Amino acid sequence: MTKERVDAPDGFFEAEAAGLRWLGEPEADGGARVVRVAAVSRGRIELERIRETRATEEAARAFGAALALSHAAGAAAFGAPPAGWDGPLFIGKRPLPIAHEAGWGRFYARDRVRPYLEIAVDAGSVTMDQLPVIRAAVERVESGEFDDEEPPARIHGDLWNGNLLWDARGGVLIDPAAHGGHRETDLAMLALFGAPHLDDIVAGYDAARPLRAGWRDRIPLHQLHPLAVHAAGYGPSYGWALTDAARATLAL
Repeated sequence: MTKERVDAPDGFFEAEAAGLRWLGEPEADGGARVVRVAAVSRGRIELERIRETRATEEAARAFGAALALSHAAGAAAFGAPPAGWDGPLFIGKRPLPIAHEAGWGRFYARDRVRPYLEIAVDAGSVTMDQLPVIRAAVERVESGEFDDEEPPARIHGDLWNGNLLWDARGGVLIDPAAHGGHRETDLAMLALFGAPHLDDIVAGYDAARPLRAGWRDRIPLHQLHPLAVHAAGYGPSYGWALTDAARATLAL
């Protein structure tokens, strides 16, 4: 499979390749499988072809366990790019800020929600009536109230169901926005857009590396980032969803 963009900014596909390489490092030790990069250059990336099939419960459980091991491989800091990559990061077509934070909340609020919230407001996807509750939730996150003892995880960063393919061997990750983040963020994004056999993915994950108590209640907190990104580019429906997630975060 070949992807090309004549208008790709510097480092666009190179960042994708770096993320895939980094996410793929734990695969030899049981981590999640990633699509292989055949070649990459400015404006172009060639990837192995995945012959897709339907997910099964067994494959979903195996993928969940593998994802847990990939997360456990860790990152240098919250917001850190893939090791060895010193170029830009992207989520979709938008820039993704790089950080080197010891605390999750400050990084998440500042670099994963606020930049896209500002774009969403300018685009009219978030209204002035919605903005106060979203800002209040972001401020709580930024205060460190939701920080825990979880170390920076090696996360995919854009793990909606379209970036998780299935073939005869199981789950395959594609198109990452890989960085150091909180492991619950990847799971929350899978929940946001309805991954197949999600309960089995989570069961496999939890069996391999148990999730902290209350993780289900924190799903809206970890969906603030993808919802802000989508509100920035895909209209008011995501502004409403972002507002709902903010209210749920404030209720924690």
